[in-house]
Amino acid sequence: MIYLDYNATTPLAPQVVAAMRPYFEEFHGNPSSIHTAGRRTRAAIDDSRDQLARILGAKSHEIIFTGGGTEADNLAILGLARRRAADGGGRHIITCATEHHAVLHAFEWLALREGFSITVLPVDAHGRLDPARLQDALTAETALVSVMSANNETGVRQPVEELSAICRKRGVFFHTDAIQTFGKEPLPPLGASSFDAVSLAAHKFYGPKGVGALWLREGISIDRTAFGGSHEGDRRAGTENVPGIVGMAAAAQLALEGMTAETERLHALRERLWQGVSALSPSAQRNGSSEHALANTLNVSFPGLDGESLHISLDLAGLCVSSGSACMVGSIQPSHVLLAMGVAPEVAQATVRFSLGKMTTAAEIEDTLVRMGPVLARLSAIE
Repeated sequence: MIYLDYNATTPLAPQVVAAMRPYFEEFHGNPSSIHTAGRRTRAAIDDSRDQLARILGAKSHEIIFTGGGTEADNLAILGLARRRAADGGGRHIITCATEHHAVLHAFEWLALREGFSITVLPVDAHGRLDPARLQDALTAETALVSVMSANNETGVRQPVEELSAICRKRGVFFHTDAIQTFGKEPLPPLGASSFDAVSLAAHKFYGPKGVGALWLREGISIDRTAFGGSHEGDRRAGTENVPGIVGMAAAAQLALEGMTAETERLHALRERLWQGVSALSPSAQRNGSSEHALANTLNVSFPGLDGESLHISLDLAGLCVSSGSACMVGSIQPSHVLLAMGVAPEVAQATVRFSLGKMTTAAEIEDTLVRMGPVLARLSAIE
């Protein structure tokens, strides 16, 4: 089996497993308890928060640990929009057509259930958002803008520093989902940036599943989206996932080590993969900007092929890849990301996302091409 789906999730790094193990086996106290066992796990959370804050160029109290990236996105969008509205601010919010559904569905909820006005900005054929479009869309009623730093399907990076600077000048909150970016490319020091909120998920950078974080700039209030105790500075109720938080901090530290060299290595492997795929299938279509994209991500459509047959065949060939689409029984729905970029629905449904990672080798790339050859030849003959 060859695993090329690192944008979906990454394996736990051995160092992360080692850091987490004591909090599974020995230190099990509730971090809200005042006894010794509780104080010990509370200290582990505090140390992890401090470590992550240093890595992000932030302050410790600006870090809110969550149950994952989706919760971090929801807390940012619902929490900031509701707080601004409650404080007498506007009820207009803006996002981008190629966002993750964790963002898009949160926007839809605010529009359909809570009366917010939403603007969904289009992207160009390369998947990029023109900052001028955001500038034109802002109004006196705009409360929040949310644009992801890099797309999970295409790897396309958005000019989030420029976008956030535009929002800062207009007094509008800016949130970015950096879940695919962190660990692959450096983020600017958050405290010195124009961002107001940033979402992270540990399992995208060799940490555990089920834990994430929201960085929220000091001085910004947020409405909670879960009710219970006063955990996480009274911003996110629920007993903290101590092993997960410890693992997230350990993984974040590892993510910084050798990042530049790893980016260059993955870029070379990605380009070799595209060279081989395009030789096997000259009609193959590469989606998204190759210049403004994560080094590990390659999104390819195969016009004329059946998407479901393509993915079943690749799986049977031992290749773990993603469609980048919402799979349903008996059909594959075209990706909303590709449709927003102007890719025809019949082309978008036969798309493969290859996403490479630390364990990907040059030999695996060559083996992938060998395995893909017969699959593409057989499906092309059928069509």
